[in-house]
Amino acid sequence: MERIVHPIEAVFDENSKILILGSFPSVKSREYGFFYGHPQNRFWKVIARICGEDVPLSIEEKRELLLRNGIALWDVIGSCEITGSADSSIKNAVPNDLSRIFEIADIKAVFTNGKTADRLYVKYNGRIDAVCLPSTSPANAAWSEDRLYAFWNERIKEYL
Repeated sequence: MERIVHPIEAVFDENSKILILGSFPSVKSREYGFFYGHPQNRFWKVIARICGEDVPLSIEEKRELLLRNGIALWDVIGSCEITGSADSSIKNAVPNDLSRIFEIADIKAVFTNGKTADRLYVKYNGRIDAVCLPSTSPANAAWSEDRLYAFWNERIKEYL
């Protein structure tokens, strides 16, 4: 199994108020060159709806949506061995250094996108408690987009 290094830079600035962490980019996201690049992932639809904005299409629009609304975004893992996009196959993980985000931004809350991201965050970076949100991945078919929106909105909105 080949070691893969996270190819996407964190999105944040001094105005970021919350940090959302995934586990590691999927094959589609790595090919696309930005977070949640799989067309079936509901992340961008949910975030745009929470922020009361149109769903961003380009990488630049996605980055601007996050920064305009005080949202920092990255992943817990900086490099690992992984088969395809399966979080369950992650081995020999090396965490990202999140300290630079906390040093620049006044992060009020940390949220994890799914149980794997939450487990890895607690293992490597548990300095601030995180709220585990249900995954926006298409593999999480038990959660409709409306249900995801309601759950995420209830927890995130007060910090934005």
